[in-house]
Amino acid sequence: MTAILGISAFYHDSAAALILDGEIIAAAQEERFTRKKHDPGFPAQAAAYCLEEAGLTAEQLDYVAFYDKPFTKFDRLLETYLAYAPAGFRGFCMAIPLWLKEKLHMRRAIARAIGTTRKLPLVFTDHHESHAASAFFASPFEKAAILTLDGVGEWSTATLGIGEGNHIALTHHLQFPHSLGLLYSAFTYYCGFKVNSGEYKLMGLAPYGKPIYAEAITKHLIDLKPDGSFWLDMQYFNYCQGLTMTGQRFHDLFGGPPRQPESMLEQRHMDLAASIQAVTEEVLLRMGRDLHQRTGMKHLVMAGGVALNCVASGRLLREGPFDDIWIQPAAGDAGGALGAAWFVWHQLLNKPRPITGRDFQKGSFLGPHFSNGEVEEFLQETGIAGQRFADEAELLRHVATLLQEGKVVGWFSGRMEYGPRSLGARSILGDARSAKMQATMNVKIKFRESFRPFAPVVLQEHVHEWFDMRPGQESPYMLLVAPVRQEQRLPIPTEELKRMESDPDLRNRVNIVRSTVPAITHVDYSARVQTVDARRNPRFHRLLKTFQEMTGCPVLVNTSFNVRGEPIVCTPSEAYQCFQATEMDALVLEDFLLEKGKLKQAAPAVNRAKYLAQFQPD
Repeated sequence: MTAILGISAFYHDSAAALILDGEIIAAAQEERFTRKKHDPGFPAQAAAYCLEEAGLTAEQLDYVAFYDKPFTKFDRLLETYLAYAPAGFRGFCMAIPLWLKEKLHMRRAIARAIGTTRKLPLVFTDHHESHAASAFFASPFEKAAILTLDGVGEWSTATLGIGEGNHIALTHHLQFPHSLGLLYSAFTYYCGFKVNSGEYKLMGLAPYGKPIYAEAITKHLIDLKPDGSFWLDMQYFNYCQGLTMTGQRFHDLFGGPPRQPESMLEQRHMDLAASIQAVTEEVLLRMGRDLHQRTGMKHLVMAGGVALNCVASGRLLREGPFDDIWIQPAAGDAGGALGAAWFVWHQLLNKPRPITGRDFQKGSFLGPHFSNGEVEEFLQETGIAGQRFADEAELLRHVATLLQEGKVVGWFSGRMEYGPRSLGARSILGDARSAKMQATMNVKIKFRESFRPFAPVVLQEHVHEWFDMRPGQESPYMLLVAPVRQEQRLPIPTEELKRMESDPDLRNRVNIVRSTVPAITHVDYSARVQTVDARRNPRFHRLLKTFQEMTGCPVLVNTSFNVRGEPIVCTPSEAYQCFQATEMDALVLEDFLLEKGKLKQAAPAVNRAKYLAQFQPD
C-alpha cells in the first residue's frame, strides 16, 4: 500500500489530496473548513480530512508532495524585486518576512501541520508539472496534448507538452512576466473586481460589451505571435514592482483610473471586459492550433487558472483542431495538490495508468459526506423539525414539485465537490423556465451583482436538444460554454432590443426573456453547461429525470450553495445557516426536507446581517 498526500499552499486556494495505490481517496480546499474564501494558509484541516477519509495517520504516509518549488519561486521574486529596484521595495518588505518565516521551511511546516515527528519523504514538483499532472492523469485519454496557463508558477506562466501512458513531458514554456493570466487579472483589477477571484465576473460581464478596445490591447499591451506566444509591454503594468496590477500608462490608454469596487459599472467597463475576453480567446485558439500541429494529438487536456475561462475553452473545443478536451475541474492552484500526488505515483514511481475510457476524477465528489444519522443528530440537537423520507422517489417528487412551483431549493447530498463549482452535492436549484428566477437568486439568495449569469444543469441524454452540443456530449464539470439552441430561443422585439442595449441598468438587460429557459440564458444566448449522467451522480440524475417527467424540461438552474464572499457550504449546520439567512424556500439534507413555512418556532433563527458580515465580498 502506497499513500501519497498532495499539498498546495501559501498562495491562493490551498488544498490537500490523498492518493492510495493510484486511486483518489479524498481532496478538498482548506476554505471549506476555515470558512475563509480562497484561504491561502497551510491546509491542515483539509489534510486531516483526507487522512481520516482514508483511515490513515500521518505516520502511515509514504510521500508528501508539494505542488511547487519554493526556492525556485523565491529566486524569481528576488530577481524581480532587484530588476525593478528601488520601485519594488515596499512589496519586497511585505513579502520577504513571510518567506523567511514559513515558505522556505516547508518540511518543518508540513510535519508540524499534519502532526508527525517522522521525517517523511517530501517531493517538490514544478508548479506547471502539478497542473499538467492533474489534467492528464485524471483524464480518460491514453495520450493527449497538454496546455497549462495561469498567472505564474515559479517562472512559467504557460506550458505546452504531451502526456502518454503514465508520463508527461512539458516541452515549451512561456515565462514571467509575460502571462495571459496576469494580463486578464490586470483588466479584472482595472474594472474594479478582486484579483484571483473576480476574473469569472469579468468573463460574465463581457457579453454586455463590444470588443472595441481589442485593437488597442494588441497594439500596445501584447505582441501576439501566430503560434500564440507573446510579449507584454511592461511599461503598462505594475505587478512586478508595485502592489497594483496596472500603471499610469494603462490608465491613460483606457480613459482614466481603475473603477472603484462596488461603484456603478459603465459601458466602458463592459467593452473592456469584452475586449480582453476576445484577446484571451484568440491567444488560446492560436496556442491550441500550434500545439495540435506540434504534437498531432487528437485530444487536449488543460489546467491552470486560465483553463477556468469556460467561454474561451468552449470556443477552442468548437473551433479548434482537437476532437475532445478534458479540463481539470480544480484547474486552479487547489488542483495542484492532486497533480503533485499523481506526479509522484505515475511519473516518479512509474506506476501504470489503466485506461478505461472514463476519467479518474470520480465526478470531483471527493470532499466530506454526512450520513442520515449525522443529519438527524444535528437536527435534534438544534431543535429543527425536518421531514424524513423513507422513499427516495417520494422525496424527489416533492422537491420537483417545489421547483415547478417556482421555489428555490438548497440541495445537500453526498460528498462535497472538489474545485470551484457546485455540481449537485452542495447546490442551490431553481426552475430554468422561470423569467424571475435569475433576479430572485441574485438579489434574494446570493446577494451578488445582478449582471452575473446562472448555469444550467441538464440531463446528458438531452443536452443536444437544448444547447449547441453533440448528442450525449459530456460537460460534467461545468467547464464549457455553449449557445442555447436556436429553436429554444424566443424573438425579442426590435424596439425592446434597442432600449435594452442602451440601458445602463444591467438588471433590465439581463432579465429580458430570450429563450424557453430564460433563467440560464445569458445576454449573448450562451450558457455554462453542466451535464448529469446516472453514473457520476445518480440521485441528482434521478431528480432531473423526475422534474422532466413533470414538466417536459430536463434543465434546472444550478448555482453554488453559498452567498457572496462565502465558501461553498460543507456541513449540515453551514447549509442550514445559509438557508435561514437567505430567502431559499426549502432545504434538502440527504433524506430530510426542511420547508421555511413548515419549520417549528423552536428552530434556531439566523441573523442575516450578522451572517453576511462574516464574509468579505469577493
